[in-house]
Amino acid sequence: MKPLAAAALIAIAAVAHAGQPADLDRAPLPPEQPWHGASEKLIARPGDPWITPSETTGLTATPGYAETRAWLERLAAASPLIRIETFGRTAQGRDMIVVIASKDGARLDPAKPVLLVQAGIHAGEIDGKDAGLMLLRDIALRGKAGLLDKVNFLFVPIFNIDGHERTSPYNRPNQRGPVSQGWRTTGQNINLNRDYMKADTPEMTAMLGLFNRYDPALYMDLHVSDGLDFQYDITYGYQDTPYAQSPASSRWLQDVYRVKADAALTAAGHVPGPLVLAVDDRKPKDGLYLPRFPANFSHGYGDLRHMPSILVEDHALKPYRRRVLGDYVLLEATLKTLASDGATLRQAIAADRAQHGPMTIAWAPRKDPVRTVRFLPMQSETYLSPASGGQEVRWLGKPAPAAEYPLFGSQPADSITLPAAYWISATDSEVIERLRRHGIRMERIDAPRTVHVDMIRIRDPKLAAMPLEGRVPVTVGGFAHEARDEIFPAGSVRVPTDQPLGRLAAELLEPEAEDSLFAWGFFPAMLQRTEYIEGYVIAPMGEAMLARSPALKAEFEAKLKADPAFAASPDERLTWLYSHTRYYDGRYLLYPVGREMAAR
Repeated sequence: MKPLAAAALIAIAAVAHAGQPADLDRAPLPPEQPWHGASEKLIARPGDPWITPSETTGLTATPGYAETRAWLERLAAASPLIRIETFGRTAQGRDMIVVIASKDGARLDPAKPVLLVQAGIHAGEIDGKDAGLMLLRDIALRGKAGLLDKVNFLFVPIFNIDGHERTSPYNRPNQRGPVSQGWRTTGQNINLNRDYMKADTPEMTAMLGLFNRYDPALYMDLHVSDGLDFQYDITYGYQDTPYAQSPASSRWLQDVYRVKADAALTAAGHVPGPLVLAVDDRKPKDGLYLPRFPANFSHGYGDLRHMPSILVEDHALKPYRRRVLGDYVLLEATLKTLASDGATLRQAIAADRAQHGPMTIAWAPRKDPVRTVRFLPMQSETYLSPASGGQEVRWLGKPAPAAEYPLFGSQPADSITLPAAYWISATDSEVIERLRRHGIRMERIDAPRTVHVDMIRIRDPKLAAMPLEGRVPVTVGGFAHEARDEIFPAGSVRVPTDQPLGRLAAELLEPEAEDSLFAWGFFPAMLQRTEYIEGYVIAPMGEAMLARSPALKAEFEAKLKADPAFAASPDERLTWLYSHTRYYDGRYLLYPVGREMAAR
């Protein structure tokens, strides 16, 4: 087998564009900052029988799936603390593996909190995989077994395996190493970090199964950043408390976890920072952005199901070696923090799962800053680019003085009082199956039942012009509620909201919610009319209706005056009149999920 570095050089030559030298294709990155830190002592020495594949290259390259799995299986065979399970299969048929590091054997002690960490949801951002292999080695064989005294550690080394195997030195032009990186999306070209709610992929279905089986006390998702250059080599965050559906957990992450994690990283020579985005990547001084993250992001989803979740973003412009070591330090600090403070985290989770009250289901950007934050930027300048024809930013590779930056965010746009339950017809079997994947509790009825429910009729639906993540999203012009006595057939389900995943159910089933199943296009049949009326029937009928009802006539004439396109279209005019007859389809544009309101 060729060394990883040599294999990567061969790959570079293989993918160079025909007729062009390979170096012309290499992305020009800003100057690299020199760095040395105490965490470099974690790297195994050459010749160590348990050196990881990446360490053999000086942490400059990363192994493929087969080599990664083989190394982990050898570690599991050497230590009773390590075992490997297959928990799913990718779209292209590869086994998905989770490494379970525990002193409990096959049955994990429920008194111990579970830390679940995944790497490679975006497979080019693979730092966490190589950090995890190093840490598992040190737990199993190098004197760090005590990390498992009070915590169980589950590690998914590669979440997006199919994307991981689509490797190339040209997949991540903004990233400094490893030599060759995997691809962002899966074998189905779906971004797993947008699939948490709709759960279309076999990979996400498998991950949801891990959540349901192990109920992690803490979930970590390891990435590499895009966008700004800054001094931090590792940033991380969670759903900010003002936006959190799990506010007690969010406060624990801020007040307990961040203090200890930042201290460990700093002591090891790293520069930890907050997870923030730029308002404008071309104008970094315009401010930073920390919005309410959608539920289809890992930490947005975790917040909804009251599973404390951390999104880690190593900084793409720092060398791979430095980034991997930062992840190692963060993972070790996380295990130690769960050991010392896991009881208070569990109290926070219990408080979040017991909460009641209104729920914000729609958010909008806030125009004024939420607050200011102290930030460690890098020096930059702008220049007129002959390529773009506009002003572009050039990063200079030198630290700039710390400064207070305005931080922009989100504000509530719509809130609801949760219904007592949702009712879903047996005819919407795909929706029921999605709820099962999430682990949401449901009650199935074995005979038809008439239920008094609140239902929602939508107005002016529009399908997206292009597919998004394998779906065609839907937007609407408005919503109207109406009370109905609805017959639900046998096999229909009642979804109570008084359950730990009640707010997750609401986000999935309230059509106004940004990441609802409706918004993702799961209810296409409600958008089509299937009965019509001929003009020779509705025209005289409409004339009689207008003559008989002054109110209807006034409404009709107002619409003619306000909407010239409507006034000029005979078909639209007659359709409008048809919609005011008893012959019109009463279920057209009626969202088929019923809302059972609590008794007053």
